[in-house]
Amino acid sequence: MRMIRFGRTNLTVPAVSLGTWGHGGENKSATGESVGWSGHDDAAAREALIAAWANGLTHWDTADVYGRGHAEKLIGSVWDDVPRREIILATKVGWDAGGFGHYYHPEQIRRQMEASLENLRVDIIDIYYLHHCDFGPEDVYFADALSTMLRLREEGKFRFLGLSDWNLRKIMKFISRVDPDVVQPYRNICDDDYAASGLRAWIDEHDLGVAFFSPIKHGLLLGKYDHPQKFPEGDFRRNIPEFGNTESIARMKHAAATVAKRFPEHPQPVLHAVVDALLADAPAGTVLLGQRNARQVEAAATIGEPLTRGEAEWVRSVYRGTGEGHQS
Repeated sequence: MRMIRFGRTNLTVPAVSLGTWGHGGENKSATGESVGWSGHDDAAAREALIAAWANGLTHWDTADVYGRGHAEKLIGSVWDDVPRREIILATKVGWDAGGFGHYYHPEQIRRQMEASLENLRVDIIDIYYLHHCDFGPEDVYFADALSTMLRLREEGKFRFLGLSDWNLRKIMKFISRVDPDVVQPYRNICDDDYAASGLRAWIDEHDLGVAFFSPIKHGLLLGKYDHPQKFPEGDFRRNIPEFGNTESIARMKHAAATVAKRFPEHPQPVLHAVVDALLADAPAGTVLLGQRNARQVEAAATIGEPLTRGEAEWVRSVYRGTGEGHQS
């Protein structure tokens, strides 16, 4: 696995990192929205964590709300098999309001930090993220949230501050005031505002680490489905319209078959194409890839070498329906 310098943190992390959203299993938010993943198995997830370490995937990303702490507890259960000192560990806070009526109440941030430390069975977290950029009307809760995070860092609870959101323009609204060490934006070859939002230029100028999440668009980009999918309650993929659209499923399948022909020598040609395209313009970037079993870890361990910019643009054009092999 290719290792990178993670921006000004000077941490060394793999170009492909382990995402554990799926390790939380099926889950619903306080408002009843499906926010987890079905098909989870604790034993398989533990095997994935151990296999990730063995294969050099030593940057693990989780959050307090993944299974309401379950994903963190799974990580905390493997320290007898995995040396803690060899893992760069990241978690997040923000989506559990804790009965305060709004996100990021200072008391709730502290509660969640202490719960994460206990769940993970660690004394310090390497990277601690503000999980989203929703700070209330007119951002009224922002100042208290940031000051609480900074105090926690001063107290030695975590080493580096992170900022995340699905909307890159929201990240840009707050990035100068937060001054994060690491940014975690949503990005894949179909949904890509990394340059247009100004985030790429900011990261390059300020020497930040960047970790892209949902790089395979929840599995859609792999083209593995033959027909529309229906997921159970508690599975986030219920919220993605493309999973239920026959045309979208067919388009993804055709695009995956097309890019597979371009990289026939690679053991994971489609995964290589859609993930490594994101690394073409991100020298201090890693991609967070969900890996719920050892087989997925073995696949992830084969990628991480960036495509050329020309190759990356070709892959994007195929998936967006403008490139070679487009199915009309």
